[in-house]
Amino acid sequence: MPSPAAELARRLARNAKAVCHHYLSNGRREGRYWLVGDVANSRGRSLFVRLSGPDHGKGAAGHWTDSATGQHGDLLDLIALNRGFDRLRDTLDEARTFLALPPDQIAPQLQRLPAPRGSPESARRLYAMSRPITGTLAQAYLHSRGITTVAHDDPLRFHPRCYYRPDEDSPTETWPALIAAVTDLGGTVTGAHRTWLDPSGRDKAPIASPRRAMGHLLGHGVRFGMAADVMAAGEGIETMLSLRMILPTLPMVAALSANHLAALLVPTTLRRLYVAHDSDPAGNAAMATLCNRADAAGIESLALSPYSDDFNDDLRRLGIEGLRASVHRQLVPKDVVRFLDSAVTG
Repeated sequence: MPSPAAELARRLARNAKAVCHHYLSNGRREGRYWLVGDVANSRGRSLFVRLSGPDHGKGAAGHWTDSATGQHGDLLDLIALNRGFDRLRDTLDEARTFLALPPDQIAPQLQRLPAPRGSPESARRLYAMSRPITGTLAQAYLHSRGITTVAHDDPLRFHPRCYYRPDEDSPTETWPALIAAVTDLGGTVTGAHRTWLDPSGRDKAPIASPRRAMGHLLGHGVRFGMAADVMAAGEGIETMLSLRMILPTLPMVAALSANHLAALLVPTTLRRLYVAHDSDPAGNAAMATLCNRADAAGIESLALSPYSDDFNDDLRRLGIEGLRASVHRQLVPKDVVRFLDSAVTG
């Protein structure tokens, strides 16, 4: 007997064209496929859904692939990504509603499954369904913060309609969002950070908590470059991106909060660690804790202190050259040659 989820996926596949019309309305049929930009229903042709075929196996109806991201799956996976669900129960309920099935017709016991809210898997799905930031509101937002250069392989993406709920009793809203992947030392995505944005692209969204992280965060962070012997660590994404404007080849990690900065795990190959702390009591305490941990592990630790509240404030107030001069004084001389001078001449 097939599992309840497999049975729902089979029923959806038998109605694949109707599913595509409903969830991917910006696409169109071409031969045996439905073509659209992505699972978020953007215009384009990189995602294709097979509309006809056997119930299972190679060439099965309902199977889809996004050639731009490598995502693939069945129509249950597509619904979960399209609607931003991170709980199986919500996906199955949505599928039953679409198929006009009673809630208890298929697997009522699944409604009692624990919800993996904010799990690493839901974080990976959110990051996978987001798009590169070039030409998006996320890029406009970073430009408004003085961050005009982002490397193509930086772990930053954009989602045009990212779900947001102020609390458990409030309705779900959608806002555009900057999405950042949180990874462990091996590069595995363990979480995601969301910065919801104002539709103007000039600021964060006017909501109670425009920044939230999900998944497994402790010890991990948003990594810009892979560290070997020297790296910098700090709290915020914008803080570290500001430093990368003048130190683009220095590997960095944003731990996302003072508490997580204090608990950050560092590579065993590391020989020197710069801690770019925020200028407040929590930032100073996190810097002291991380430096003590590094020193105990035989790693040279040095504080990078901002002129104002943080390095993004410095970038906007002092400009690139002012920020460069401020940081120059705090680097080990050979790192000035290796990272700061190379940014000028490279």
